[in-house]
Amino acid sequence: MRMILVAALAVVPVLANDSESVKRLNESANVISEVMATPDKGIPQDLLARAHCIVIVPSLKTAAFLVGGKFGKGYVSCRKQGGAGWSAPGTVRIEGGSVGFQIGGSETDLIMLVMNQGGADKLLSSKFTLGGEGSVAAGPVGRTATAQTDLQLHAEILSWSRSQGLFAGVALEGATLRQDLDDNATLYGKKLENREIVMTRVRAPASAMRLLDILNKYSPRESSNTGSSQ
Repeated sequence: MRMILVAALAVVPVLANDSESVKRLNESANVISEVMATPDKGIPQDLLARAHCIVIVPSLKTAAFLVGGKFGKGYVSCRKQGGAGWSAPGTVRIEGGSVGFQIGGSETDLIMLVMNQGGADKLLSSKFTLGGEGSVAAGPVGRTATAQTDLQLHAEILSWSRSQGLFAGVALEGATLRQDLDDNATLYGKKLENREIVMTRVRAPASAMRLLDILNKYSPRESSNTGSSQ
């Protein structure tokens, strides 16, 4: 009886972590769905079509920004080989850095588009610093990307933030992005690296299918137009 009780207690943290992952995946799906549902105030469709990878970090907490500690977890998905469809998601966490005008918000949703292969390679490393090892710029908002500046056109990563109903491009200079092997183990049953998840045919968990369905709805295939990917 004692051994059974110990075993049962050991399962509780696993179930709790799994519940957190499911909730975060659903929140990530909600973020991209709501942003893309308002074309005049969202991410330009042509930029999403040219993106190699996407990072979504929902519900960042303001206090974490202010103290500069760990301030968010989310997911990365990249185009499948051939450019059709999106990969199973890998887990990322973001630490430190600045989020400009979003400091005053109570919660912030973050979206990043990785616009070329160089940016994707850095994103899929174990850890890298935005603006240090990878160029990042605030992304434009609207139906098309015609409002891009020269900096945006040549950035490896474009980023946006949504807080208190306001959605706008935001700079993330100095923030550190790293893979989360423990959360990947929760999703996939073993500590897979993000590169392995998104670059091979790892099957996405059922909890991730809504997020992938939404990504495929708004951008089923990578555009052959590479104007902003160089």
